[in-house]
Amino acid sequence: MEAVIIMNISSAKEALSSYISSADQASNAKKTDEVQAKKTNLGKTFGEPKLSDKAAAYYEELKQKYSKMDFILVSRDKKDQARMMASGFANPNKTVVLIDEDKIEKMAEDESFRQKYEGLIEQASSGLSKLKKQMDLKGADVKGYGMTINDSGTASFFAVLKKSSDAQKKRIEAKREEKKAQKKADQKKAEKEKEKERIEGKKNDIFDEVENDEDVEIVYASSVDELAKKVDDYFQDFMMNSVMTDKEMMVGKHIDFKG
Repeated sequence: MEAVIIMNISSAKEALSSYISSADQASNAKKTDEVQAKKTNLGKTFGEPKLSDKAAAYYEELKQKYSKMDFILVSRDKKDQARMMASGFANPNKTVVLIDEDKIEKMAEDESFRQKYEGLIEQASSGLSKLKKQMDLKGADVKGYGMTINDSGTASFFAVLKKSSDAQKKRIEAKREEKKAQKKADQKKAEKEKEKERIEGKKNDIFDEVENDEDVEIVYASSVDELAKKVDDYFQDFMMNSVMTDKEMMVGKHIDFKG
């Protein structure tokens, strides 16, 4: 009789242990789902940012308020890296806002802090939108614009510029045509010289293809006006040096002393 009681107690303990284990697993799974859901609600993130419930609720309101902007929440340990990787966040349709978790937490708690930083976002939204329209009219090849909220109570602005453009493609095509013509003219030269030129020509073609790839130039500024000037200067200089072939650029640069 005692053996039966002991066996029943043992079975009960095992059943209880199994039940507790199952309950723990279910609880852990639920917590994992909740954490994943919260992370998903944060939208685009860089690093592993976390927000309190209050900050997460405020952040959602902020994104809805400025729905025409593309917010990216950055973890505190990735702030510098995010700024350096601005080209990877570029959005051709929306201004990017890089903001870290600490600022969102403080904006959720401190009204004056919130008003100050929302003011920066508001100004950037208006200023960068106008800049985009201006540069689009000029035909500037910009991959995207953005801003970074700084710890000092200021904002930094950036533009991701494409190095390749229609003008550059025309210049490259013109250069390739010149090379083809030059190769035909060199066919009568010695085989050794022809081989050398073929190899050099191949190297140049490879370089041109890489040059024509969608490489980017990131321009930083402390204000929208400064950014506008830098972007405009970049493309003015680029257009002056890319719309002409090498031969065209030499025109007018030599003086004929024979006349």
